Amino acid sequence: MPDRSPIEPSPFITRKNDTIVTIPPSNDFTEANQGFLAPPPAGLSVIPTKDGKRVAWDFAGYEFLRDGDPETHPSSVNPSLWRQGQLTAAAGLFLVTQAGNRSVYQVRGYDLSNMTIITGDTGLIVIDPLASYETAQYALRLYRDVTEDPRPVSAIIYTHSHVDHFGGSRGLFAEKNDEVPAGLDVYAPAGFLEHAISENVFAGPAMARRSEYMYAAQLDKSPYGQVGAGLGLTISTGEVTLIPPRHYVGGQDIGPKSEKDWRPEYVIPWRHGLHALTIDGVPVVFQLTPGTEAPAEMNFYFPELRALCMAENATHTMHNILSLRGAQVRDPHAWSKYLTEAIQTFGEHTDVEFASHHWPRWGNANILEFLGNQRDMYAYLNDQALRLIDAGRTGVEIAEELRQLPKGLAEHWYSQGYYGSLSHNLKAVYQRYIGWFDGNPAHLWTLPPVEAGARYVAAIGGPDAVVAQARTALEADPPQYRWAAELLNHVVFATAADGFEISEKTLTEAKELQARTFTQLGYGAENGTWRNFYLTGAWEVLDGPQKPVVHGASDLVRSMSLDQFFAAMAKSIDGPRAAAEQSAPVVLRWTIRPETPGTRPQAGAQADQERVCTTTLRNGALIYVDGTDPLAGKPNATIRLTRAALNQLALAGPRFPHNFDQQVTDGTIEVDDKAATDTVFGYLTFPDPAFPIVTPRRRAGA
Repeated sequence: MPDRSPIEPSPFITRKNDTIVTIPPSNDFTEANQGFLAPPPAGLSVIPTKDGKRVAWDFAGYEFLRDGDPETHPSSVNPSLWRQGQLTAAAGLFLVTQAGNRSVYQVRGYDLSNMTIITGDTGLIVIDPLASYETAQYALRLYRDVTEDPRPVSAIIYTHSHVDHFGGSRGLFAEKNDEVPAGLDVYAPAGFLEHAISENVFAGPAMARRSEYMYAAQLDKSPYGQVGAGLGLTISTGEVTLIPPRHYVGGQDIGPKSEKDWRPEYVIPWRHGLHALTIDGVPVVFQLTPGTEAPAEMNFYFPELRALCMAENATHTMHNILSLRGAQVRDPHAWSKYLTEAIQTFGEHTDVEFASHHWPRWGNANILEFLGNQRDMYAYLNDQALRLIDAGRTGVEIAEELRQLPKGLAEHWYSQGYYGSLSHNLKAVYQRYIGWFDGNPAHLWTLPPVEAGARYVAAIGGPDAVVAQARTALEADPPQYRWAAELLNHVVFATAADGFEISEKTLTEAKELQARTFTQLGYGAENGTWRNFYLTGAWEVLDGPQKPVVHGASDLVRSMSLDQFFAAMAKSIDGPRAAAEQSAPVVLRWTIRPETPGTRPQAGAQADQERVCTTTLRNGALIYVDGTDPLAGKPNATIRLTRAALNQLALAGPRFPHNFDQQVTDGTIEVDDKAATDTVFGYLTFPDPAFPIVTPRRRAGA
C-alpha cells in the first residue's frame, strides 16, 4: 500500500462507533480459546510462498488484534467488527473434543478457514486443508510438533466446493516431497469437482479481481486498514492446489443407506437420504446440503465423539446469500430447510459442534439454540424479502425497509453481518427470484457509468459544482456519505468520456473527497467485507488499481473436463470480431492421446484411452462437441496432443498462441493445417487482471 498518512475517522464516525455495541456479553471469547494447546512456533512471523518471494500468510500483521483490548476499540473500527476480528485472530492448535482413541483437533488462524484433524485407526483424517499449499503445510507441521503424532494422512474430506476448503490439499504432503500416496481416500459431496472448477474458471478473472477488494489482502493490517473479513482474517495468497476426490458422497459409489443396512454404531436413528461409511476406522454419517452456502456441500456427524461438523452452513456470522466477490446466488430457503433437517437428525445426539470457520460450540442446549437461530435467520431473509417483493418493492427498497433483524435474532453476536449483511443479502434474494430488472422501464436501458457520469455532471452545472455539492454533503450534520459517494462517482467516471473537461485541481479534490468518503464508510462498517471494499476502493481512487496477487492453480486446470476446458476457451473468443471476419465455419478436430507411460495421469482426462472432440467457430461462438460432429463438416485442421500438452496451453494464459506454436515446433503437438488453428486462436482474448473497479477503464488509445 502506498506510504501516506492515514485518514482519521470523522467526529461523526467516532461518535457512531462509540455508541454502537448494544448486544449483551457472550461466552464467545471463552469458547474461542477453549482447548487451546499451542500458538504458532516462536519466530514464525509469516508463512512464505514456496518460491520465498512473497508472503502467503502474515501472523505478525494481526498482533494488533490479538493484543488489543476487547472493551476499547479504535475509533476507526466499528466495535462489533473489532470484536469479531479479535476472535478470528486467535491462532494455533486447539483440541475440540476426544473420546477413547479418537480426537478432534483444529488449526485456526492460519488461513481464512480452519483445518480440522480427526485421529483415525492408522492415520489422520484431514477436513478442509485450507486455501493454499503453504498454509496447509505449516498447519500440519504445527499439529505434528505439538502432538508428536507422526502418522500419515490417511484420508481427506472436503466439506464443499470453495477454494479455501481444498486449495491446500497438496501441502499436506510437503513433508513427503509432494508425493501423494496412491489410492489416497479423498471424499467430497456429489458435484464438488464440477462446481469447484466452474467457479474458479468461467468467471475466475472477475471473481479473483473482486476478491482482492473483498479480502483486502494487500491493505495494511491495522486499525486504519484491514481488520479481518468477518468469516476469518483474510484468505492466504499461496499456491492453490487440488487433489481430486476419489469418492463422492451422493455419487455412484456412496449412495444413501437403506434402513436394513443402518447400524447401531451410527447412533442417530435412520432416515431416508442419509449416507454413512467408515473412514480409517471412524464411522461418519453424512447429510448432503446442495444449494446452501455452496452448490455442493455436506454436513457430517461422528457418532463416537457425538460431534457434528456443520461445514460452512452455520458460522458465527450472518453469511452471504450473494458473495461480494461474485458467485451464484444462494438459496436461503434451502439453507434454512437443511438446517432444520440437521437439527432434527443430529440435534439431540450432539455434544460438540464445529465448522470450517470460527470456533466450536459445546453443550447440547447451546448448540441447538445456535443452530435454531441460524436457521431462523436464513428463513427470515428469504420470506421477508419475498413478502416485500410481492408488495412491489425493489431490492434497494427492501434493504432500506428491513434494516434490522427481529430482536430474538439480533440479540446474538452470531447473527450480526460480519461477512454477509442484511442489506446486500436482501438484495440477493430479490435477484434470485426477480433478477436485475426492477420493472421500471427507466431502468431497462440505462446509460453506462462513463456516459451517465458526464451527463449528470453537466446537468448539475459542471465538475466544480458537483464537487462543491459533495463537499457540502460531507460537511453536513450528520454527514451524507452515501450521497457524496454517488456525486463523486459521477465525476470520477465522467473523466473517461470524450470531450469531458475537468481541471487537474478539481479532479484531485474529487478523488481526495471520494477516498475520504469511502474511508469513513469503511470505518463505520460492521461488515468486514464492506470495510475492505471501501478501503481498497479509496486506495484505487488515489493511486490506481492495485497489482493483483498471482496464485498458482495448475491443479484446477489438470482437473478440468474437456467440456470445461473448451467452455473456458469459448468464453475467451472475441465473438463480434470473429463473426464479422469469418463467414464460413472453422472446424478443428482434437485428438487427445493417452498419457506417456510413466507420467502422472492428468485428472479430468481419461488417460487410458484416446479422446476425440470437435470445436467449430461459427457466428462468433466456439461450439464444442464430444467426439466427431457430423453437422460441422470436414475439419479444417486436425490437432493431436496429450492431455498434459492441452493443460500447458491453458496454463500459458496470454501466451496460449505462442505456447501452441512452440509445442508444434517441439513436436509435442501435431497439426495438419496450422493456418486454421492460427485463425481460431487469433480471436482469443485475455483480460487485464488488474482492471479497475471504482475508477473508469482507460479509453482505447489514451
